Amino acid sequence: MKSRIFVTCILSPLFLFVAGCQTTPVQNTAGTPTTYQDPGTRGAVSGVGIESQDIVSMTDKMSRDMLGDPVFVGSKGTPRIIIDSKFFSNESSERINKNIITDRLRIGLNRVSKGRMQFVGREYSGMVEKERDLKRAGKVDTATRGLTRAQAGADFRLGGRISSLDARNASTGQISRYNQITFEMVDLENGLIVWSGIYEFSKSAQDNIVYR
Repeated sequence: MKSRIFVTCILSPLFLFVAGCQTTPVQNTAGTPTTYQDPGTRGAVSGVGIESQDIVSMTDKMSRDMLGDPVFVGSKGTPRIIIDSKFFSNESSERINKNIITDRLRIGLNRVSKGRMQFVGREYSGMVEKERDLKRAGKVDTATRGLTRAQAGADFRLGGRISSLDARNASTGQISRYNQITFEMVDLENGLIVWSGIYEFSKSAQDNIVYR
């Protein structure tokens, strides 16, 4: 009998604690609903760094400039070009995924050039090599396009640099940043720079935004 009373006394506070937890309503504060924004316009969160509207603007400008250059369009033969981030360096004070810039530039040019340029996917060379080995070993057929002696070589490759110059007012917290993005197309046979483009802008803000 005493043992039963002891158990009841020990467990009763636990039951009351659980019951109290179950009857206490959880208060959830409503958050801001998600909204879609045009990537070509300034977003609700904006700072002094490179943002979506800057990427859209700079890649569109570089595409138009390249398509109007006789080195790429109107020359003998269809130029083969590599556009990726391997030789596109970031020396600015901002963290940024360089592929966002080079991917948009390459895809935009590939779509609007309509066969006047050819783009070599050098980053996919490992994938291509494995398939070539399977075909030549007879493990798969030659598909519909036949075999080539080697993977496609390129005539030109993109290089470039992202740079910035920052200034901060210690008393007011005002931040100013000059951003400079350079694009250069290099002849892969002789090393000559056959085309150059630059995109630059300056921004200032009271509080900077953390970019990831």
